[in-house]
Amino acid sequence: MSAPTTMAARSFRGSHTTGRSEAELEELVSHVGAELELAPAEVIIEWAVATFGNRFCITSSMGDAVLAHLASRVAPGVDVVFLDTGYHFAETIGTRDAVEATLPVNLRTVSAEQSVAEQDAAYGKDLFARDPDLCCALRKVPPLRSALESYDAWATGLRRQETHDRIIAPVIGWDEQKQKVKVSPLARWSDDDVERYIAEHNVLVNPLQHDGYPSIGCWPCTRRVAPGEDKRSGRWAGTTKTECGING
Repeated sequence: MSAPTTMAARSFRGSHTTGRSEAELEELVSHVGAELELAPAEVIIEWAVATFGNRFCITSSMGDAVLAHLASRVAPGVDVVFLDTGYHFAETIGTRDAVEATLPVNLRTVSAEQSVAEQDAAYGKDLFARDPDLCCALRKVPPLRSALESYDAWATGLRRQETHDRIIAPVIGWDEQKQKVKVSPLARWSDDDVERYIAEHNVLVNPLQHDGYPSIGCWPCTRRVAPGEDKRSGRWAGTTKTECGING
């Protein structure tokens, strides 16, 4: 894969784009979304960096470093937001630390207002087992919303192939709940595309990916997936829950 153009990389550092109004952002999405639908992931990120400057970030759950690696090639120094729920596998925290140590990114770790111990005291121990929706709502949704307050747009590693609910995910969309522009540069990527990029660029991958965990969330709500099972069947197994709420 050829290196992306450098316009965005040059303009990102020291960029102080003024925040746009919600109406301006929504209008921008309506005009640009269709134009970038078939664009390469690097071009989509480059557009976002050139458009939003330092009011753009990416988020990563550290299942792998594909999006962080790709964004760092386009815009060295880009903010990478990692949501630490307090329930991550040690391997996930290790992947975060490796990304921070090896990639030219500004890694920001954000956490819930309450520690796990404080949540246990307020709601009872192991809320994840009794009410996983509430647990996600407390530990993921508010801290991410707070972390995104200083940005107009953010990129996720969301891919349409992952679940039926994600098939309609636009490359450039408007998140009504967060009132932000949501960028999904990998939306059209297949599993083969991801594996090819990882191999070509020697990208960091969470070790759990090689231990039966193709989709990695919090350790209490994630199990190994047997050969032939859907890749996300290990998330919230035994419940009807399929998403944590931060992508809605």
